[in-house]
Amino acid sequence: MIFVPHNYKRDVHGILLVDKHQGPSSNTILQDVKKIYYANKAGHTGTLDPIATGMLPICFGEATKFAQYLLNAKKNYHVVARLGENTTTADSYGSIIQKRPITFTQVHLNGALEKFRGDFLQTPPMFSAVKYHGKQLYKYAKKGINIQRKPRLITVHNLHLIEWRNEELELEICCSKGTYIRTIIDSLGEILGCGAHVIKLHRLQVGHYPVNSMVSLCHLHQIIQSAIKQNISPLKLLDLLLLPIDSTLIELPIINLSSDTASRFKKGQTVKVKNFLYEGIVKVTEGKDNIFIGIALFNNFYLAPHRLVSQSIVVK
Repeated sequence: MIFVPHNYKRDVHGILLVDKHQGPSSNTILQDVKKIYYANKAGHTGTLDPIATGMLPICFGEATKFAQYLLNAKKNYHVVARLGENTTTADSYGSIIQKRPITFTQVHLNGALEKFRGDFLQTPPMFSAVKYHGKQLYKYAKKGINIQRKPRLITVHNLHLIEWRNEELELEICCSKGTYIRTIIDSLGEILGCGAHVIKLHRLQVGHYPVNSMVSLCHLHQIIQSAIKQNISPLKLLDLLLLPIDSTLIELPIINLSSDTASRFKKGQTVKVKNFLYEGIVKVTEGKDNIFIGIALFNNFYLAPHRLVSQSIVVK
């Protein structure tokens, strides 16, 4: 039997795509996964509501340095809305506050959906993790306190009507960071004149990450039990599920440095790179094995370190 010492912690580096189940908060999932991996450092990208399921990337260790690129990535959602009812939270976890008849037509629906395609301003809901004076808005909302919120510019890249059946509306939405699907559904319900709230929400994808790489908490526990029965380390099997820490940066241009140049770059020095026409943030690799060493700002043939991988780890 393999035992892990009490209070054991370790440095883990990589990204795990968790298939979140309905009920717990994103932070609860994060803490559970962090314990399973005995990780010193971990964070999630892109909060999912308790009602929501689907892809929740967890970044471990050095991967947290580059988590912003996941936060900025497009997200795809499958959502089912209940028409004719408004709730306090704009989803089925809230209390019904108003019921109205459904009287709109297909033509009216098509026109209403068009209003939510492209760029527009959206005000975050009170029941959200957005912070005001260091405290999440939902904590104020639970006390009946309403805080004035600033609208944010969001983008809905694609909004596809899957089906409208009686009191349910099924949509697929591809959107930018910071988009609240609950708010879209609530606003859509008002335009349709009947009200609406979310009853099912599933995040299909974050950025380019493949759906078939997701794992549930249940599966993680099954791996642990299987490893124990085989008298092998569960951590070795769990680590095989981690994606490389630079997998968040797939859309960035790549500059590869020789070992000598990379040595200076890793010490924080700006280096000169010829024959590369680009301005902005780039991914930097080293040597013939293209080992990821960080990201940098490239301008006028000069490469300035922006965020580097700790040299004390072996990059996965």
